[in-house]
Amino acid sequence: QQRYESITKKVKRQLEEELSLITRLGFAGYFLIVWDIINFCRENNIMVQGRGSAANSAVCFCLGITPVDPVSNHLVFERFLNESRKGWPDIDLDLPSGDRRERVIQEVYRRYGKHGAAMTANVITYRGRSAAREIGKALNFSPSTLDRFSHLFANGDFPHTLELEAQIEQAGLPKAHPRMPAFVGLYHAIYGLPRHLGQHSGGMIICQNKLSSFVPLENASMPGRVVAQWDKDDCEDLGIVKVDLLGLGMMSVMQDAFELCRERGRPLDLAHIPKDDAKTFEMMQTADTIGVFQIESRAQMATLPRLKPKCFYDVVIEVAIIRPGPIQGDMVHPYLARRAEKEAVTYFDERLKPVLQRTLGVPLFQEQMLKIAMIMANFSGDEAEELRRALSFHRSEERMNKVSVKLREAMARNQVAPEVIEKVLHSITSFALYGFPESHAISFAILAYGSAYLKVHRAAEFYASLINNQPMGFYTPATIVKDARRHGVKVKPVCVAQSEWNCTVIADDTIRLGFCVVNGLQREHADDFLRERKERPFSSLEDFRKRAVLLTKDELRRLANLGALNCFAEHRRAAMWKMEETPHDDLLTEAGHPERKSRASDEVTLKLSRRDPSTFARDDESESSPLPRMTLPERVRADYEVMDLTTGPHPMKLVRAQLPDIWRSIDLAQAKHGSIVRIAGNVICRQRPGTAKGFVFISLEDETGVSNAIVTPDLFEETRLLVTEEPFLVIEGEVQNTDNVVLIKAQKIFPLISEGLVGSESHDFH
Repeated sequence: QQRYESITKKVKRQLEEELSLITRLGFAGYFLIVWDIINFCRENNIMVQGRGSAANSAVCFCLGITPVDPVSNHLVFERFLNESRKGWPDIDLDLPSGDRRERVIQEVYRRYGKHGAAMTANVITYRGRSAAREIGKALNFSPSTLDRFSHLFANGDFPHTLELEAQIEQAGLPKAHPRMPAFVGLYHAIYGLPRHLGQHSGGMIICQNKLSSFVPLENASMPGRVVAQWDKDDCEDLGIVKVDLLGLGMMSVMQDAFELCRERGRPLDLAHIPKDDAKTFEMMQTADTIGVFQIESRAQMATLPRLKPKCFYDVVIEVAIIRPGPIQGDMVHPYLARRAEKEAVTYFDERLKPVLQRTLGVPLFQEQMLKIAMIMANFSGDEAEELRRALSFHRSEERMNKVSVKLREAMARNQVAPEVIEKVLHSITSFALYGFPESHAISFAILAYGSAYLKVHRAAEFYASLINNQPMGFYTPATIVKDARRHGVKVKPVCVAQSEWNCTVIADDTIRLGFCVVNGLQREHADDFLRERKERPFSSLEDFRKRAVLLTKDELRRLANLGALNCFAEHRRAAMWKMEETPHDDLLTEAGHPERKSRASDEVTLKLSRRDPSTFARDDESESSPLPRMTLPERVRADYEVMDLTTGPHPMKLVRAQLPDIWRSIDLAQAKHGSIVRIAGNVICRQRPGTAKGFVFISLEDETGVSNAIVTPDLFEETRLLVTEEPFLVIEGEVQNTDNVVLIKAQKIFPLISEGLVGSESHDFH
């Protein structure tokens, strides 16, 4: 009754059927194991949420394992559990990534013992980069050539789209190289072979007795963890209980944001976010979703203005629609056309109207596929799930043909028209392989909507938490900072007098960057001087230098270079001058902090005694810096060199005067469809999805926002190195402006070259 206000006959029947099956299959203990983990999370204020097919279960909903009511959402329980299931149920738990998830993992070890629980292994195989490097070393190729090959894989060059010989030539090795045949032969010979064991992202196995009695175990490199030497499939075949404890970055962001809200006297949690907030839906409709869970990709942003979410179920559809299943099944455009009333809503067969009405006659979810089979072929729930399994990722041709024939014959007996049979078969075949479960989409939509609400109504807390939990998502901290500022959030720079390790919220519309964004600054060194500052604020640069004893010379230079010491100096170079004129080398640092490993104390004392005492003069006794202030471009460049972001102007703003013919991102909405324009910006994302038939999508960021371009396969091959290597591009192309979505179809691509121009690295996806 905590979940259902009133237990209707339908709910009671569903629960009784589920409990009866769970009892017959002997799975009650498994559900209690998972419930026990959920309970630990609740008691320790750790966000947790079941996802996947488990959300099809009313029992899971009542136990608090999942947040989705399968009865009101008309979900199919057999998608989760049925009579023919041979192994344990599959329940995935999403947890905040990082320390909170590790607490849960360690609790499982504590409860079941170090020999009663273990992480499952992953078999890491030789792939492009690792195979090339290993063979290259054996054949004595130069390190620079091997680095170049690795660089191609790491920076979006999509080398898997080229023949191996072309990849190697692009890496700098000529075709005529005498060791080329050996390289190619060995590469193909070892590709896909096991290289070493790794840890599965979240799979844990649990045993009543000692796992070591029948599973080989080893201590992981990570302290406190034990790993089985078998992968999850091996463990499942043995009938060992497995639970997936998956780390989700957005759950960390949301929990951190909720805690910041509570600390600032504005408490909020996921359960109390209103589900009908107009401003949240308005933000989604304009595709203003950088940083929002599951709907921040370029493809999602291109769909949002067309779908125009107006209620929570629209978000569920948005989460699911940009997936290989709907795309390969040709379902996306028909759904959007029907939603825009450009196409009539029709059904394969009128008998399917109750199943497909919510999605306007277009099947988008796996559960709909199961129901179609149940209605059109009179399949039972178990038979429908067997069909899905037969056509799933691990399908065999023999099994697939067998169930397809069975489905075809059953539909024919049920007097389904031949043309409808073909449509149903095409739909089911597409969705069985790539389709998204509706239960999974609902679970993710809860987080998508919640993160969108935070961005609208708790922007400062949201952005601070988002930066603190990097890396995650599609965008770099540089883009997140710019997006925050476009939404009215002031972003204060790093300051040794005021910053903490994490970014902090200092007003409803203001955040202060933390030391976590400073590259090359060790956490323990920062924590040390933060403890000093807590005891007594730093009074001067000299005071900071003397008490921040763990900081190395390089770390001090970095802090000075990014302006973190400006609270004690006139400007950045003045702080840098004071750093350089003071003998603050590693030897002095070690002498000031005896806990650190250092040379013999008498040797240190001897060397220090030879220092000139005048070099320790206070700030007000030192002469002013002879160095000029950094110019604005120099400050921006220094920011990117040390933090990969800036609180100053976007680099494109600094060169805007030199680009009179370049359209700004914010102005593209006014561009006429079919016209030819030029856009330019920092490349923040490149994507070449497998469903895109070789097309490459590029996102360019300027000082006003993000613009998107599409590059044809032919143009990409002509400009491959340019597209994948240059951080700033100019793209000339045709405007495609439809349904409030603007895309530039590239015709020409140029590098944007300007002295001192620097930006963030691109996040690239295949």
